Amino acid sequence: MNLRDKISWLKAKIQVDLFPHLKECLSDPMTEKQKQLIMILEMVEIERYVNSPEYQWMGRKLKDRYAIARAFVAKSVYNYGTTRALVEALHTMPNLRRICGFGGVNFTVTHEGSTINGKALKVIKKKGQFPSEATFSRAFSEFAGSGLGDRVHEALVKEHLSEELVGHISRDSTAIEGNERPAEKSPKVIGDNKEGRKKRGRPMKGEVRVSSKEETRLDVQVNQTPSEALKDIPTMCAVGCKTNAKGYKEKWIGYKLHVDTNDSGLPVTAVLTSASLHDSQVAIPMMKMTTDRVTYLYDLMDSAYDAKPIYEVSKALGHVPIIDRNPRRGESVPMSPAEALRYNERTVAERFNARLKDEFGGRSVMVRGAKKVRMHLMFGVIALFADQLLKLMT
Repeated sequence: MNLRDKISWLKAKIQVDLFPHLKECLSDPMTEKQKQLIMILEMVEIERYVNSPEYQWMGRKLKDRYAIARAFVAKSVYNYGTTRALVEALHTMPNLRRICGFGGVNFTVTHEGSTINGKALKVIKKKGQFPSEATFSRAFSEFAGSGLGDRVHEALVKEHLSEELVGHISRDSTAIEGNERPAEKSPKVIGDNKEGRKKRGRPMKGEVRVSSKEETRLDVQVNQTPSEALKDIPTMCAVGCKTNAKGYKEKWIGYKLHVDTNDSGLPVTAVLTSASLHDSQVAIPMMKMTTDRVTYLYDLMDSAYDAKPIYEVSKALGHVPIIDRNPRRGESVPMSPAEALRYNERTVAERFNARLKDEFGGRSVMVRGAKKVRMHLMFGVIALFADQLLKLMT
């Protein structure tokens, strides 16, 4: 069964079997947004990946972690900015509670001072029935520490794309504004020992100078595995600078999310780094990771990736690199007409970045620390992955 048939079958099954049953269970009519959330949750099945050895704890039952994980996916779908906004929505929307898995919890929630027939309304809540905001935050930290988002995303790619032939992989990064101060740079140590320093000027008569050029990070990454290469990549909060689509430089404090996107706008690989890292520094490990996950033909990258090791690794992996030339010293090498036509497919990366920020929480990063920021973004990535799959059928 190919991808289109598989998604069509799943979509029909949910609409025919699940929606009628939910209409009987839910107190209010389902909205279109709730139907979208149900389809995404059924496709992602995040609860399958919560039940693992890392999640054995005392206290609240494991099944509540299933509902909390589903609720964080709902947070991305509804584009809520904070966990508090998510908890308040769960309090006020009975349908949303049941869809996420918090069954049997009844609330009457209003703003302070609201009345009906002259009587003030109060929040009705039995102790221990519904997780608090602090419980949601603790669960989020556990999800981030165990890499839940990466495992779910990798499983989605394997299930839906591993048997498909992908034409182009578009590689790009997007700025992620953080909610923390940038990490302090380690000060440079200046010593009195001048041994090993390169002398200025021309060599003296009879003097032989040995070139001690060190290998660059890209040269080292050629022979490294993706996990080894990513260990050397900085992930702390930093100040980033990038030229936007209009040619203006813009600065931000936070991170960069590097994503490999296929022709259909589906994210195949995602890596979070410091905002100050140059895009080219993660191209080689991402190429290797994407090659392990899907079969594809062309690597599409902008001029930031114009480096010899990136060309060589792409060709060694059996791909055709199409990279916009970086005009060095005023020299500009135009693409051939065929390459330029294929390079236009790279706009899917820009559309993915825009959807992630505008619709799935990419602009509202309130957590701190690289692991938590990555977890927040990965909830949006997996929700967008499922939503994009469903859009392919319409």
